[in-house]
Amino acid sequence: MLKRVLPVAAAAVVLAGAQAAWADSSAPSAQPPAKAAGHAKPSDKVVRETLDNGLQVIVVPDRMAPVATTMLTYKVGSREAPKGFPGMAHAQEHMMFRGAKGLSAQQIAGIGAALGGQSNAFTTNDSTTYYYTVPSQFTDVALHLESVRMKSVLDTPADWKQERGAIEQEVSQDMSSPIQVAIKRMREALYKGTPYSHDALGTRASFNKTTAKMLKHFHNQWYAPNNAVLVVAGNVDADQVLAQAKQLFGGIPSQKLPQRKPVKPGKVESKTIHMPTDSGYGFALIGSRAPGSRDAQAMATTEVLASVLNNPRGPLYTQMVASGKSLAAQYTTLPAALGSIGVSYVVFPKGADADALVKQMRSILGGIAKKGISPDQVAAAKRQLITQDMAARDSISGLAHRWTQAVAVDHLQSPADQLAAIKNVTAKDVNQMLTQLIQPDQSVLAILTPEGSGAPQTGGGYGGSESFAPKNVNHVKLPEWAAKPLAKITTPEPSLKPVETTLDNGMKLITVDSDSFHAVHVYGHIRNAPDLETPKHQEGVSDVLSQLLDFGTTKHDRKAYQAALDAIGAQASAGTDFSLTVLPEHFDRGLDLLAENELHPALPKHAFEILKQRAAASQAGTIASPDFKADQAMRRGILPKGDPSLRFATPKSISGLSYADVTDYYHKVFRPDLSTIVVVGDITPAEAKKAVTGAFGDWKAQGNKPDVNLPKVPDNKASFHHVPDKSQSQDTVQLAESLGLTVNAPDFRALKMANQVLTGGAFASRLYRELRVQRGLVYYVSSGLDASRTRTQLTFQYGSDPDKVKEADKLLRQALVHLAQVPISNDELHRVRAGLIRQVPLGEAGADSVGYGLLSRVELNQPLNEPYRAAKAYQSIDAKQIQAAVKKWFRPDDLVRVVQGPKPK
Repeated sequence: MLKRVLPVAAAAVVLAGAQAAWADSSAPSAQPPAKAAGHAKPSDKVVRETLDNGLQVIVVPDRMAPVATTMLTYKVGSREAPKGFPGMAHAQEHMMFRGAKGLSAQQIAGIGAALGGQSNAFTTNDSTTYYYTVPSQFTDVALHLESVRMKSVLDTPADWKQERGAIEQEVSQDMSSPIQVAIKRMREALYKGTPYSHDALGTRASFNKTTAKMLKHFHNQWYAPNNAVLVVAGNVDADQVLAQAKQLFGGIPSQKLPQRKPVKPGKVESKTIHMPTDSGYGFALIGSRAPGSRDAQAMATTEVLASVLNNPRGPLYTQMVASGKSLAAQYTTLPAALGSIGVSYVVFPKGADADALVKQMRSILGGIAKKGISPDQVAAAKRQLITQDMAARDSISGLAHRWTQAVAVDHLQSPADQLAAIKNVTAKDVNQMLTQLIQPDQSVLAILTPEGSGAPQTGGGYGGSESFAPKNVNHVKLPEWAAKPLAKITTPEPSLKPVETTLDNGMKLITVDSDSFHAVHVYGHIRNAPDLETPKHQEGVSDVLSQLLDFGTTKHDRKAYQAALDAIGAQASAGTDFSLTVLPEHFDRGLDLLAENELHPALPKHAFEILKQRAAASQAGTIASPDFKADQAMRRGILPKGDPSLRFATPKSISGLSYADVTDYYHKVFRPDLSTIVVVGDITPAEAKKAVTGAFGDWKAQGNKPDVNLPKVPDNKASFHHVPDKSQSQDTVQLAESLGLTVNAPDFRALKMANQVLTGGAFASRLYRELRVQRGLVYYVSSGLDASRTRTQLTFQYGSDPDKVKEADKLLRQALVHLAQVPISNDELHRVRAGLIRQVPLGEAGADSVGYGLLSRVELNQPLNEPYRAAKAYQSIDAKQIQAAVKKWFRPDDLVRVVQGPKPK
């Protein structure tokens, strides 16, 4: 359903993605960060070999789920781009999906869609990586595809002409983010005169000068086996995969590589960058050079330093966030092999004194350096990092990513070298690093100040739909090595067996026991609906409560509670969504601490007054932001007048809150009979029940159980809304409409199949093919069925230049009309079934996907094995059923359209 985005984590999210340029946006938004390899068992040892042609092959077995990730990395990135062509490596990454000798773009897309997993590529300063996460029986198909692309690439002028339009849309999208622009300018200043002075994205000007011949030459220079690392992780036979790699890649000749450009920056010219932002809150970022990731010990020291600085017990959080002066204050690193960027940043409400906050942040960091970081602080940070490392192993795609980073980029033997380096960090190392990183004359400051963009404009709908019935998608004949294994679609069986029980107080407990997990992960959710449960004139009370939960418990104050977590290296969060990650030996203690925060929060009055003032100031800026205005425009278009979800907090409603309002809301909403806990780890259901009962069993509900199901909504009518956004050169277009069925209705699965036709399988889908592949109108396009127990919405989103919005919108609506007019072909039906059914096992290929997936099913009142029930149903739903469901429920003439950015032309 429609969701509001809170501002506090915005900078961290953007900074985390600031390093890489992606081939497309079809990769899942929840893709895990770099992860470390799991414990090797006697029968599951890591197998590695360097082939005669120089290709490094590493196979990392993991039996968590019947899934595998192949990750092929070429040691070439934006650092090797020719002068004046900063996006060359990124452009070639895109063109690898446009075809190779003996393998067309349509075949590449068709194979990817039929595999049913996740696939994408990304380019950084130092490397270009292509990956597939698929059911493990298709590992050889993914490897075969990559071997063909390594041998050759087409890079035709016609293909580049089309793809250039898409990649230019990507540039427009990223350059519409003020933080991305600020980081780009910061990089230019810190690494001036070196290959690191530009990022991997590229520019429109450089792409306009780039030719297909140049791209082909770039591929021939760098895409060689002796410049590549192949990592395969998952439920595979390591010896068999190694044999396949030898057969597929062994005959590709090595070649002499060009000389690489050195990265030798001169003295930093300290400067301040002032920029406006249309966000509802401001940012101040202090960037300095940091060690490159190939210096393993120095990089480990910066990781420990960041953990110390970001600890909620520390002065940065205490004096800047807990005090109410800012929304967030953190230190992070944007890594690169030969030179990283360390960023200290603060997020502040609109109207705050940014210069004063920067001065305070510098003073705090200087004070820490002067006083010195103690061995105890370093030990606590290392315990946290060790737990993160262990927990991060609980993901198959993460295993491949971590090994790739360690070997291909950082030139280590294995991820174990990274953990060993962390364990060797001393307090002296950390203090020396801090002194090095906080020198004002060696830094660049960027201040992004919130500014408005004008009032939204609203208009009517579309007018009548055009009659449109193009031919069905042409059949794409796959090569035999792909066609044969992909022909038969087998319904998968669960590899994990969740055990569900209900405690005496009504709390649901679901345990997933597997010895494949290295940490214990706890995921919790309390069913709630702030739009329904918030009393009149108290909008914002749930947000204030959420922040107040960070201030300790009735037994431990804020710092003491964090110290207790640090003592066991645990990570925990409280709220209506709560979680715990802990090593198995500390599970009982960690669960007790989680329950203590959830059931007995301190909710101190002095903190309430501070947070209330900060929340009111923050909301004033949020309401003025284009993001908020676009969200409200969509809500008003979709929902009837007076609907609870049209409520939103204002500075007045927040300022009017009393302490009793917050505590009353807590006691009303936080109750065991609406709560579910999922425990994922190497722990039996009996052990989990005993521990959870001990920690949460005495929790009792107060009062009658509230109704947390939003009322059903009628069909909306079409409308158009333009929200000006000065920071964006590209338009973000959202389209949505309410649907009159629920997630458990008989037609819902048929509509899921229709959605798969539209955007599932990325480049093989109708909208990707129409809007991006053939015309280059957009960089990405997404669609989905956003559902709760009582409401469902059909949603679309794409990014496009203002002069391309009209055509993109027309093609999107035509695709909906066509789905209702003409049944999909047998070939397309096969692709849709394959994509939906084969992606089901991926839900068991990581602790997070398991835990959050189970919570989602409880929230939607579905069986715990719903993905497998759906997979079986997809086998029997035919083209006519899909057409009938689309005709019945989709209404192309009633879409609400919200355009954020320049006014479409």
